[in-house]
Amino acid sequence: MATVLVVEDDEFVRSAIIHELGRRGHAVRSAGCALDALREISQRPPDAVVLDLGLPDLDGSEALRMVRGVSDVPVIVATARDDETEIVRLLRAGADDYLVKPFSGDHLSARLDAVLRRARSAPAPQIFRVGGLEVDVARREAALDGGPLSLTRREFDLLAYLAARADRVVTRQELLAEVWRQSYGDDQTIDVHLSWLRRKLGESASQPRYLHTVRGVGVMLSAPR
Repeated sequence: MATVLVVEDDEFVRSAIIHELGRRGHAVRSAGCALDALREISQRPPDAVVLDLGLPDLDGSEALRMVRGVSDVPVIVATARDDETEIVRLLRAGADDYLVKPFSGDHLSARLDAVLRRARSAPAPQIFRVGGLEVDVARREAALDGGPLSLTRREFDLLAYLAARADRVVTRQELLAEVWRQSYGDDQTIDVHLSWLRRKLGESASQPRYLHTVRGVGVMLSAPR
């Protein structure tokens, strides 16, 4: 069974969910606010998160964005908001599934089993090699010409995503959605991170080696020729 983090500020609802999941054999931890949840996810990563949107310190959608900044843990959003536009926005922001309150223990258990099954059947992480660049996704390590690269978490995520799609132009919208987990945003954010990454790869936008900007479209990572 799985370790599940329940993020819910209503004590009655939280107790009911903990009871239902515990009865089904899951190890359950809980948090009553977004910041406590982020601390739990960072320090003791669970196998899945059930995230309420009506939290006292942060709106759940903002909490979801922050969770996606530190972890790929499966997240089921529990919400009283049944507006289709809102649900679509949450799924695009990184939620793996959602439940509209009130819901039964059986319904929650079925959704949880489904997201855990998808997570466990995901392809094993790979090592990507592009020219003298090597990216080890499992170890979150990257090296250039045999020397280690010191990358921030976001720089590594960006490099790994591009390395997995070497010789293919990746659009800015795709980078926002898949690396930043945002359906929209400022292109300047991408430009800044690309600039930092280029510096660590020993290149510049005017003299690229690995990172090639395709004006008006996106960026492509390819081996130096």
